[in-house]
Amino acid sequence: MTIVLGITGSIAAYKAADLVSQLAKDGHQLHCVMTQAATEFITPLTLQVLSRNPVLVSLEDEKQSWKPGHIDLADRADLLLVAPLSADTLGNFANGLAPDPLSSIYLATQAQVLLAPAMNGKMWEHPATQRNVAQLKADGCRFLGPEESGMLACGYEGAGRLVPVEKIIDAIKEWPSSG
Repeated sequence: MTIVLGITGSIAAYKAADLVSQLAKDGHQLHCVMTQAATEFITPLTLQVLSRNPVLVSLEDEKQSWKPGHIDLADRADLLLVAPLSADTLGNFANGLAPDPLSSIYLATQAQVLLAPAMNGKMWEHPATQRNVAQLKADGCRFLGPEESGMLACGYEGAGRLVPVEKIIDAIKEWPSSG
């Protein structure tokens, strides 16, 4: 299966390396797309080496071809997986905004979408975030998490942690088109 993996600006972004490694071992074709904020937590080079494909961070990365890379990835994806999904990117998706390649791919793809949020619990529980979640569910997106309790990187305890990488892997193995 061809998976476009979006990584956004969350401390949980470091877990993307493990996720990419395991998905590659399972035989999936992986293409990573990072928001600029995600690059503060993990480098594109790490994900490039693990996925064996270039990592898209900005439209500047698309100069190698006449065809827009974000449209090409949107067309090739069997699954758009975003893990971790920040409140910012969640809001962009829900409101049809495309300030970066990842949001553009979301708007352009016909692939199924699996979203794994990770953020501060207060952010997750905010009415605006919950409205955005409801909109994305109505649009056909599937959510995995966040964990309902646990210690968060910000020092709070509660909802907001990224689900374990193993749960994401299992969800993909059970995905209807993964066979």
